[in-house]
Amino acid sequence: MIKHRWLNILGLILILASGCGRKTETPPPPVSDAASPPAPTTLAPALEATIETTSPFGEPVSQLPDPLELSASLSGLDFDAFVERSYNALLVRNPELLTTLALSAAFGLRDDRLTDISDAYVRQTQQLEREILALLQGFDRAALSAGQQLTYDVYLWYLQDRVAGQAFMYDDYPLNVTVFSVHFDLLMFLTDIHPVTDLQNAQDYVTRLWQVDDKLAQLVEGLRLRQQAGVVLPKFLFPYLQGEIQSIAHASARQTPYYTSFAERMAPLSSITPEQQSALLTEAEAAIEAAVLPGYQAVDTYLSELEAVATYDEGVWKLPDGLAYYDYLLRHYTTTSLTAEEIHQLGLSELVRIQGEMRVRFDALGYPAEEGLPQLYQRLAADGGLVTGADIVAGYEQIISQAEAGVSPAFDLRPSVGVIVMGGESGGYYVGPALDGSRPGMFYAQNTGSIPSYTMPSLTYHETVPGHHFQIAIAQQLPLPAIHRASEFTAYVEGWALYAERLAWELGFYENDPFGDLGRLQLEAFRAARLVVDTGLHAKGWSFDQAVDFMVNNTGRPVESVQAEVSRYVCIPGQATSYYVGYLKILELRQQMMDAQGQTFDLRAFHNLVLGHGAMPLDVLTRVIEEALGGG
Repeated sequence: MIKHRWLNILGLILILASGCGRKTETPPPPVSDAASPPAPTTLAPALEATIETTSPFGEPVSQLPDPLELSASLSGLDFDAFVERSYNALLVRNPELLTTLALSAAFGLRDDRLTDISDAYVRQTQQLEREILALLQGFDRAALSAGQQLTYDVYLWYLQDRVAGQAFMYDDYPLNVTVFSVHFDLLMFLTDIHPVTDLQNAQDYVTRLWQVDDKLAQLVEGLRLRQQAGVVLPKFLFPYLQGEIQSIAHASARQTPYYTSFAERMAPLSSITPEQQSALLTEAEAAIEAAVLPGYQAVDTYLSELEAVATYDEGVWKLPDGLAYYDYLLRHYTTTSLTAEEIHQLGLSELVRIQGEMRVRFDALGYPAEEGLPQLYQRLAADGGLVTGADIVAGYEQIISQAEAGVSPAFDLRPSVGVIVMGGESGGYYVGPALDGSRPGMFYAQNTGSIPSYTMPSLTYHETVPGHHFQIAIAQQLPLPAIHRASEFTAYVEGWALYAERLAWELGFYENDPFGDLGRLQLEAFRAARLVVDTGLHAKGWSFDQAVDFMVNNTGRPVESVQAEVSRYVCIPGQATSYYVGYLKILELRQQMMDAQGQTFDLRAFHNLVLGHGAMPLDVLTRVIEEALGGG
């Protein structure tokens, strides 16, 4: 993957460090001791009616039928068949996601198409979402079984949220300086995710390279429509973004990661002869010259035009419907009805509590009482030591191994697939495993330069065990409808990962590590501060510098790191509020269960309830717990 040097500062993401897992609109899901269910093979009849075009290799590339044909094929189905087929109909419109989940073959498709992001295609998908929602609401929920009612509730929330978001389809920044950007997604998808294990998927890779110019032209189309609506990325972020684009736009084909990654992954394969590899590399070079580089150059040219009209205003309050858009984003990401003001005040109050706990621990270490958090954490970094280069990946691997050995008292459900650490120029995020088990979970960790050792444990627990990897890999194993196993509700996903950091402390993982424990509290403060800063930027008119100063003073994190984080909140409004809201809800529900059950409370049983149904909105999770306690 290519990263601009500035982006190395980002402790980004989900699924997002300090934060977590990597973004996917319909991501992965959780685990059971049972074997993974077989990949779905039964599709709506209309999905089987494909139109053929030809790839550079002279082989067919499947095309999807009109959404109206799909929705018509869903009428009259029983509930279970409707849910599976309608969700499949949405899923199959995202070929890149199918490849990521290793589901293309189950749908009778090759891994040879990039996901269409054109205005026409997006609007088709939106039409399909509206029609599926109307069909879902035609079922009598009361006539469904308990399990079906849960599926109904999850699917209803998901579709209503998608439809509500259609009003704001051009209020976002699809091209930005975070891992939530089309250019980052595209590069990571092709160089890290797309399989290169045999001749067919190597050919598919090259076929996709030939489509990059179309994909980026669709991106520019979307940016122009946003510009017409007055939605332009803040001006101060353009130099960093353009650096990312230009690093490929002005490179030679063989210098790009699209070529070097392909060559490196093919080299050890005995199933592809040297002659075939040479031919594929020649074709890849031609595709990069003819499609990839021109596509990036077109984006670079348009960015220069766009920068000329950009302003320095950071928050979405600047948009014509900005406050309504932000209200929608808060509901989308937190899956609650909390207002911006309520979230802001929640962050302020939680910071007071967390900083009190920090002070007790700093006092126990004999650190000066008069120093602020930035100075105290500088001391902690110096006293705890730095980890450098290859030792970083080895350190994370050791923490994962220890966590896997120590979580048994808290879990019955365990992932059947492992997690690996991927060192690179940037990191702090997790990518879930393939649904067929062909690829493990991947924790991307920056291993360039040095990092304070005290920061490593909590980030590991958040991203891997018992955090994102547990939740996501477990969900993938559940014998449940795909909507439970492959959809993401950010407050649930990120709330669980933050809860996992605290759970590690409760399980004694920091017992002999006071520095690591202060690292845990710093990350908790960081997520609480996000509530204040995100709402400050987008609902209260805070400036970038005001947000940075608040976060530095209230978390003790280095200013360069905080500047990168605040830039992320500017680019992806609302997302950062999901972590702490979800975390507090899981703690609240656990306490509710503890109070109701007293000495019979079983932590493993609670975790089974939280993880055993896949990702869901927080109000649905609340009903799951209350029904288990006899309140439903």
